[in-house]
Amino acid sequence: MRRPVVARPGARTLGRRALLAGGLGLGAAAAAGCVVPGEQTRPGPVDGGDWAWTLNLDYATYNPLSLVIRAKGWLDEALNPDDVGVHWVFSAGSNKANENLRAEAIEVGSTAGSAALLSRANGTPIRTIAVANRPEWAALVRAPGSDVDDVAALAGSVAAATRGTDPYFFLVQALREFDVPRERVEILNLQHADGRTALFGGSVQAWSGLDPIMADAQRDGAELFYRNLAFNTFDVLNATQRFLDERPEVAQTVVDVYQQARAWVLASDANVAETARILAEEAGLDAAVARTVLAERTNLDVSPVPGADFTTALNGVGPIMAESGDARSLDAVQQAIEQIVEPAFAQRAAARPTPAGGNA
Repeated sequence: MRRPVVARPGARTLGRRALLAGGLGLGAAAAAGCVVPGEQTRPGPVDGGDWAWTLNLDYATYNPLSLVIRAKGWLDEALNPDDVGVHWVFSAGSNKANENLRAEAIEVGSTAGSAALLSRANGTPIRTIAVANRPEWAALVRAPGSDVDDVAALAGSVAAATRGTDPYFFLVQALREFDVPRERVEILNLQHADGRTALFGGSVQAWSGLDPIMADAQRDGAELFYRNLAFNTFDVLNATQRFLDERPEVAQTVVDVYQQARAWVLASDANVAETARILAEEAGLDAAVARTVLAERTNLDVSPVPGADFTTALNGVGPIMAESGDARSLDAVQQAIEQIVEPAFAQRAAARPTPAGGNA
């Protein structure tokens, strides 16, 4: 029976317990109980020769579909007949994916919608080509035993967040929602896993973090004191404009394989369980924590096409980027919203019959 993986629905403010989504920082991965993934290059042709061309793209623990595709080798199967190799690069967060896209070290990277918009507004020529997931992956977290019980209590405190990512903009929006002047909160720019370590070490009073690191922190007693689905933007695939111009057929294959992976995960409980196992292994998590991330804060049963809901999310966070000085100007943000979406690849993928798992 088909059982979709869905995020728990809720109103704009969903209560005092939440989790955040993401990759693993290098400095604190051990403290978070997590392994540090590395890059992986798939083997070349049987004769040992080089590929005619190699696609560089990222995988991340905040993007479960990327983990499934990498583990199953479906992208390799789809591209190898065309003499295209696949090189996987780990992203510890949207900011890291954006750095690699800006440097053209990867052609395709997965980020939060907010992070993609910020990168585009600040001059990186990327396009959002597909939606991977509609997660609830950002919230505000307190340490075990903390007396911080609402956003207003953060005035005069120190909080951790990874600048340029959904959790960072979640924090900024939450402060604005509760009329807490941003200058009243010192925001330490720490990679997600390092923010977790700072929270448990007592150097910050709150952390705006990322799943699955947040789910692991919750297992260790951290509490999620503010969550708001509306402040989470989409998990999206972005591609460099050069790549889309020069190799549109490879870009289409990437989006098609993502849609294949989506169909496979949604096809059965057994596939959901295997996805949780893959996530647990990649992130160094307990299986129960990985299952929580997938069952409660991951929504894969969405259209791959970045449409009106995605644009609405960008319009919500865009002005805040300009006001905070993270983006160059409001005009740059508005222009980026108009230019960032390239829906044609996802539209074609959605219109095609999708095999539920290929040669799994």
